Amino acid sequence: MNRELIFIQESLHTFKPSERKVAEFILEKPADVINISIQKLAENTQVSEATIIRLSRSLQCKGFKELKLKIAYDLAKAKAEKNLEGYEDIPRDDSVSSMIHSVSQNNIQAIHNTVGVLDEAELEKAIELISKARIVAVYGIGASGLIAMDFKQKLTRINRWCEAAYDKDTQVTIAANLSEADVAFGISYSGHTKDIIESLEVAKENGASVITLTRSGENPTSAIADVKLNTTSLERNVRSGATSSRIAQLNVIDILFFGVMKLDQERNIKALDKTRKAVEASKRHV
Repeated sequence: MNRELIFIQESLHTFKPSERKVAEFILEKPADVINISIQKLAENTQVSEATIIRLSRSLQCKGFKELKLKIAYDLAKAKAEKNLEGYEDIPRDDSVSSMIHSVSQNNIQAIHNTVGVLDEAELEKAIELISKARIVAVYGIGASGLIAMDFKQKLTRINRWCEAAYDKDTQVTIAANLSEADVAFGISYSGHTKDIIESLEVAKENGASVITLTRSGENPTSAIADVKLNTTSLERNVRSGATSSRIAQLNVIDILFFGVMKLDQERNIKALDKTRKAVEASKRHV
């Protein structure tokens, strides 16, 4: 799946029951949908034409005709790329070979799909805000906390003031002291992590710009944001933990980091070299 179909899949949980019926039909039979009228789709899904129009608009289309064009583009692009295999939440068998293939394929697919939903204009805004910020406060809970930790390490290496917080008390404490010169960056794949939402709200009340990194589709976390970044992994509900979603998030963090690097490349390269030498020197004394 490419951008529009991924967006529909990731947004299923946000649709009303009647809209969800249409969305599920589109995901099941996208090739059929691009060749039928709105009247026929309404008949097949037993909903009103108005429901299909509402769904189209919630998917950022002017109407059903534009939605069909986007789906047709997705299908043509997938065919041209010979498409990648789908996800496997659990490997098909117990062999090491199967695990290597399944886990690697999931991660590749997550990055591939995330490229399809990333908004370049939003990325540029995020890079600009982070580059100019006095403090960048990064918030993540659980697996998303590891992503926050990775971004802090990267920004610290180029001498940027970054605070990473992995629990509610620390997040709110940092947020309370932010100002209009600062950025609060909330990371939550689901977009429904209560601690992240409440911490970002405090940061915004104090004037900080808010960037979020969540799954595609509407959610309470991205609703707070000045800049919305999205990933997708399409992980199933039955999972041992965040796997491909974590890889997709890390990929976006790498993109942000290189974007910040490029805005002041000479100074940042010098900082990277300085920190590399300091780390190497400390290792020689062990």
